[in-house]
Amino acid sequence: MSGSQYIALSGLRARVDELDRLASDIANVGTTGYKGGRDTGAVAERPAFSDTLQTAIDTTYGGSRLDSRSGAIAATGRPLDLAIDGAGFFTVSTPAGPRYTRDGHFALDANRQLVTEDDMPVLGTDGKPITLGPGDAHVDEDGTVWAGTMQAGRLSIVNFADPGALTREDGSRLAADGQTATPVTAPTIRSGSLEQSNVSVADRLAELTSVSRGFEALQKAMSVLMNDVDGKAIDRLGRT
Repeated sequence: MSGSQYIALSGLRARVDELDRLASDIANVGTTGYKGGRDTGAVAERPAFSDTLQTAIDTTYGGSRLDSRSGAIAATGRPLDLAIDGAGFFTVSTPAGPRYTRDGHFALDANRQLVTEDDMPVLGTDGKPITLGPGDAHVDEDGTVWAGTMQAGRLSIVNFADPGALTREDGSRLAADGQTATPVTAPTIRSGSLEQSNVSVADRLAELTSVSRGFEALQKAMSVLMNDVDGKAIDRLGRT
């Protein structure tokens, strides 16, 4: 395969990854606290050709980064629907260890423990699940959780040096991937509200159109290189 064919093929492979990410973003437009992704590209040089064929450079998938910009905050009126106004993430306990999310759609389980939609305990600043006593539950702006007049704990709100490097595990749940969580000392919690997905459908559809056109152009280039150019070369060589 010629150098030009490798370049076109590597471009096709990179666009397949972009299409996968776009499909995930569009599917999660309605997911509370969801953060879209941004793909990056990287140059993959082929040392064997670097001195004689400077154009022999492939494009390769450079990984995906989280778009950590905040989504719109929408009022729900439900006391245990919580949104972080500003930077930070809620801390959740899972079988795989602490995980982080902007999805504050919480509830109380049978033991009156504060949990996520899929029953994972929400952690307090002491690193333990927050359990409420009897009484109506409500949350202050600083993240203090109350059951009636009794304080049950304070939400653990943390941030990271590079939020864009967090990795998505499922929907709006994220893993730190080696980064150290730093407590947010003065968070602003909006009770009775949820943060919406930060994905713009219009932006993603425009990007999808651009990526699709690039994919089609590279497909056509591959076809021309393999069928027309190589075919003619083989035909003339055979005649010779």
